[in-house]
Amino acid sequence: MHGIIAWFTRNGVASNLLMVAILMAGLNTLFKRIPTEVFPEFELDMISVSVPYRGSTPAEVEESIVVKIEESIQDIQGIKKITSTAAEGAGSVNIEVDKGYDSRELLDDIKNRVDSINSFPVETEKPVFNLAKPRGEVITVVLAADMNEHDLRMLGEQIRDEIINLPSITQVALQAVRPYEISIEVSEETLQRHGLTLEGIAQAIRFSSIDLPAGAIKTQGGEFLLRTKGQAYVGADFEEIVLITRGDGTRLTLGDVADINDGFEETPLFARWNGKPSVMIAVSRVGDQNAIDLANTVKAYLAERRSSLPEGVDLEFWNDRSKIVIGRINTLVSSALQGGALVFIVLALFLRLSLAIWVCVGIPVAFMGAIAFMPQLGVTINIISLFGFILVLGIVVDDAIVTGENIFSHLQNGDDPTDAAITGTQEVSVPVIFGVLTTVAAFVPIMMIDGFRGKIFAQIPLVVIPVLLFSLVESKLILPAHLKHLRIRNRKPSQLNPLSRFQRFFADGMESFARKIYRPFLEMAMKNRYMTLSVFMGVCIILFTMLLSNRMMFVFFPRVPTERLTVRLTMPQGTPSEVTQKHINRILEVANQLKERNDFKEPSTGESVIVNVMDVVGASGLTGGRSR
Repeated sequence: MHGIIAWFTRNGVASNLLMVAILMAGLNTLFKRIPTEVFPEFELDMISVSVPYRGSTPAEVEESIVVKIEESIQDIQGIKKITSTAAEGAGSVNIEVDKGYDSRELLDDIKNRVDSINSFPVETEKPVFNLAKPRGEVITVVLAADMNEHDLRMLGEQIRDEIINLPSITQVALQAVRPYEISIEVSEETLQRHGLTLEGIAQAIRFSSIDLPAGAIKTQGGEFLLRTKGQAYVGADFEEIVLITRGDGTRLTLGDVADINDGFEETPLFARWNGKPSVMIAVSRVGDQNAIDLANTVKAYLAERRSSLPEGVDLEFWNDRSKIVIGRINTLVSSALQGGALVFIVLALFLRLSLAIWVCVGIPVAFMGAIAFMPQLGVTINIISLFGFILVLGIVVDDAIVTGENIFSHLQNGDDPTDAAITGTQEVSVPVIFGVLTTVAAFVPIMMIDGFRGKIFAQIPLVVIPVLLFSLVESKLILPAHLKHLRIRNRKPSQLNPLSRFQRFFADGMESFARKIYRPFLEMAMKNRYMTLSVFMGVCIILFTMLLSNRMMFVFFPRVPTERLTVRLTMPQGTPSEVTQKHINRILEVANQLKERNDFKEPSTGESVIVNVMDVVGASGLTGGRSR
């Protein structure tokens, strides 16, 4: 190690090339290769199986669906825990994957077992299998207007299609909307009059509402594929389905015997935005897309699209999660500037201005080195990794400060600058290296936490450890080559400029403090070592007692204040939507009263701090809809 330090110190070009290479690699990764997201996305080692069973009670779902799924998969290796939910109209089973097993292989095994169950009720729909993954929603668009549900849905689909065609946007989902449904109602009297049955009508619909391939015709002009187009999509198509063809050529169609209505599923699901009916369009990031750029693209589209909407139609954005990333980035930049300024001021006061500058240069070098390796480590720019950068900011320059101070001491003793840089770095290389490695070792256990939380917190050491290692490289191979150019000139106080005299005053004060106060206190502590250890152990016992006595609250995920206040209202199963809406209206009345209160208004503008109010009725209000 000593030989490498000496070689890089004597070859300043190599040190500068190394520094530039690290900076360029980090900048290239930062601007071209690393995605920006709100929250780290990864598979959660959770598999969900859901089976719709419309019109059923929770008890029927448990007996007919949930129990059968549990019994069919309970002996599969790799399952750590099974959690089931039986609700009205659907059942779901969540499987937690054990450590060391591949989630996708286990998903295939579970799918084979569940698909082999042939005793589900005939009314159940096909099971849906999903490998759980955090939702990458970035921003939500809200469309609100006083219009009927069908027209609002059509306008919402138009806005959704326009957003999906914007540059760099690939996943958009319509939310807070009821699924389309075509209802076909036939009275018992009509069935008897025409000699029909419900099963016969259902069979006619299945056979008639379908697209069928009819082979191909080869001609000299080419090959033509034939296909019979019979799939019905709207109510008018279903009305033309033939049920009976009589001998005289007349036909009895579905429209002759049934009431066919184009509408929506009879599910209590709707949303309002400031009192107006609304639909929501969730925009999510996919792959390496940048969450901040994506949100800005959507906002620019909304600003342009509003002018072409009819009067009374509101088009706004809601729950802009990119603000969280921007806030963390601003915190990181602010902390870096403040920390760098403090380091610079302290070193400039007690050592040399040039020394302070080169020590501060080590901060961006260490950060850029870590950023260059983030894609290989599976880390993105998100609120967790940014927290890691903020956390390590206070300790990243420790090794550079120790190295720089020791080199400066050798220069004060009259050593040759190059020899001072080499000797000063080599003398503290072992303690500095082990100091960094002990800090690294303290973060390694975080990478070994199992489960969902472990994957989240692993992002922190995957940022902190590379930063510390690159700070070690910078302090041992780059910093000495720059500090060898320092020169110490012994001048009389009268020959110093005001800044140098001010600097010498602080340096003399620190030396006096170390000699007259710190050293005597240290000698006393070493002479009375048992008393010193007793005091230290006593303080530790007091701190551990406070921790174990619940005087200090422990929260795994602390609540962070946001710009949204959420009220969740859970009603018993089977509660009519009218009753739920009645209670929702009471909450809205309180919100509107708060909006009018003077103590909830901005003093400068007089406007209320409550800008928008949204209410959603329905269990799947913000998760329904179809992605595109």
